[in-house]
Amino acid sequence: MRPRARTIRLRLTLIYGVVFLVSAAALLTLGFLLVRHNLDHHHSFRSEVVGLGTALYRSLFARPPGPPSPSIRAFQAGYHQAVGAALHRLLLEYVGALVVMTGVSVALGWWIAGRALAPLRAITATAQRVSGENLGERIALQGPNDELKDLADTFDGMLMRLDSAFASQKHFVANASHELRTPLAIMRTEVDVALADPDASVGELRAMGEAVCETIDRSESLIAALLLLARSEGVHGREEPVDIAELAGDCITDLHHTAEEAGINIRTSLGPAVARGDSALFERMLANLVENGIRHNYPAGELSVATSTVDGVVEVLVCNGGAVIDPAEVQSLTQPFRRLSRTAGGFGLGLSIVRSVAEVHGGTVELQAPAGGGLEVRVRVPASSIELGVDRRPRSLTKS
Repeated sequence: MRPRARTIRLRLTLIYGVVFLVSAAALLTLGFLLVRHNLDHHHSFRSEVVGLGTALYRSLFARPPGPPSPSIRAFQAGYHQAVGAALHRLLLEYVGALVVMTGVSVALGWWIAGRALAPLRAITATAQRVSGENLGERIALQGPNDELKDLADTFDGMLMRLDSAFASQKHFVANASHELRTPLAIMRTEVDVALADPDASVGELRAMGEAVCETIDRSESLIAALLLLARSEGVHGREEPVDIAELAGDCITDLHHTAEEAGINIRTSLGPAVARGDSALFERMLANLVENGIRHNYPAGELSVATSTVDGVVEVLVCNGGAVIDPAEVQSLTQPFRRLSRTAGGFGLGLSIVRSVAEVHGGTVELQAPAGGGLEVRVRVPASSIELGVDRRPRSLTKS
């Protein structure tokens, strides 16, 4: 069996113990050297002998010519032996105190490391429990605002974003499955009805084929919208100057015939607006805004499209008439498959794609429901620092 790797708590404890051992050993060594120095050179024994009598002092410490007497040698030997014994006892006491205090410091280091690393254990336990089914769990670490609390709060924020993303994806998949299942059921019904009638005429079979083709076209449109939504959410790094005003004018020109059939008056005010990003995605975003403004409008209604650049921000404003919308439901229109009415057609992905394209380019989408009815969509994205040199004065395209 492989030996278990040393935990960070053990490593911190060893570090605490080694640091204390080295610093305490250095301090005790310095103290021992100072004591020995003082005993050898600055001991107060001489002053005490002076107090006993000058004659005794001279006999002990004066240096008369000739070798010292045996009594003097015996006294000096006893003095040095006593000092050495005292220093030896002091050294043993220092070593004993160092061993005991090192053990105490290791125990305290183990306890302190455990207390300091407790938040990490909480984070690890939460990470081990979290799965796709319980992303709502949080660490909610309490304590001072230190690095560990920042780590726990960051982990909680990540879990919150993952929870929101998973919920959105589940909702999206459920709606997409429903939308794709409906045309399949229609095609299966048409085919089953035609096959169940052995006397079906050519006209009936042709009608069945036309219904199936129409349903296939609708399914293809839905799949194309889903792929575009996925592409818009995954695009990163492709940036080039894009003339938003020119793209808006092209989209209005392409959809002008559709607006004429619906009797919609289109008014434009296309000021200079150059952003950075993916030209195809911006074009799809603008086309969705204009298509929604036509589809969800009253007959002979109004649709206005305006572009401008203010303080380094490109703004696209699309306003259309229509039925009165509950302000509480306006913001939900940017969610996938969100429709106020299924009679108007579409899949409810238009504004979702608009929001996704704006966000992937660092922008925002604001929706407002005027009291008189209809919808106002305001898209803001960062402007490009590169001017394209196009003279685009505000213009008006009106169907009277």
